[in-house]
Amino acid sequence: MKKFLIFAMTILVLISCSTSKKMTSGDYRSPRLKQELIDDNTFKITEYSQDITYGYTEKNPIMVGGNSEGPKNERRFLNALSGPNGEKIEYYRIGSCCPFKTKNSEWGGMLDKYNVTYTGLEKSLIIYINMYDSDTLKVPVGLKLKY
Repeated sequence: MKKFLIFAMTILVLISCSTSKKMTSGDYRSPRLKQELIDDNTFKITEYSQDITYGYTEKNPIMVGGNSEGPKNERRFLNALSGPNGEKIEYYRIGSCCPFKTKNSEWGGMLDKYNVTYTGLEKSLIIYINMYDSDTLKVPVGLKLKY
């Protein structure tokens, strides 16, 4: 049993070392901005992105910050959005992907991918969110604010 644990730990160390080499380039500037809330479940967002990649690619994720409150911050961001004509959006977390370096986590970070849809949308949207770093929040192209 002891030999098995040592073997398993060795494998984990080797995997984690090889995984760090696969991290996406850059550390997303590791910003740490304080986000403003409308209520406990919704961020206050005041800007619209003009960049069609913002939130839609792993290289340009939405940075909501929060570490321990990260999952809640992801929902706070999504709760502020609506479809282009005010449609209520629905979303669910697909999973994590895309390891990256960040100064805000000892082990590096992983992006979370969300499936976003609303009535009338032909193909659901995939939104990439970084919960380790925080930057100015903007509404992704094609969506609007709920409020």
